Amino acid sequence: MDNLLGLLRIKIKKGVNLAVRDVRTSDPYCVVKMGKKQKLKTRVIKKDINPEWNEDLTLSVSDPSIPVKLTVYDHDTFSMDDKMGDAEFDIKPFVEALKMNLEGLPSGTVITRVLPCRTNCLAEESQVVWQDGKVVQDIILRLRNVECGEVELQLQWIDLPGTKIG
Repeated sequence: MDNLLGLLRIKIKKGVNLAVRDVRTSDPYCVVKMGKKQKLKTRVIKKDINPEWNEDLTLSVSDPSIPVKLTVYDHDTFSMDDKMGDAEFDIKPFVEALKMNLEGLPSGTVITRVLPCRTNCLAEESQVVWQDGKVVQDIILRLRNVECGEVELQLQWIDLPGTKIG
C-alpha cells in the first residue's frame, strides 16, 4: 500500500426497517467497499429486518477522496443473494477533522457537521466529534435503490506508526 494514511474503523451498528426479501423477513449482511481492492463484510443475521451487527470492519485509507460504499444483501441458501439497498458516504470531512490539533478540547466537542443533501445518503445530520481523545463520527445512512431501510455506523481512525495525516 503506497501512501497509506491510516486505518478507518467502521463499526456497523445496526440496520433499521430493512426491506423484506424472503417471505416475511430477511437474512441481512453488509458489504463495505473502498476503491477496487478493499471489500469487507459483516456476518449474516437470520430472520431480522432490524439486525444488530455491532461489528468492526477496518479499511486502509490512502486516498480520502474515494467514497466508502455500503451494500446490504439478503443471504439466500439456494439462490443469488438479493440486494437490499446501497449507500455511500464521504470520509473527507472526517479526515479533515483529523488534521486539526484537537488536544486539550473537552470530550464531546463537535468539530464539524455534515448535512444530508441529494448528493449524500445521510438520513440526518452527522457530526464529527472529539470524544475521549479520538475523532468519532456517527452516521445514519438511508439506503438507495430500495423501498426502505437505514444503516447506523460509526467511524473511528487508527493511526499507524510512521503515518501522519496533515
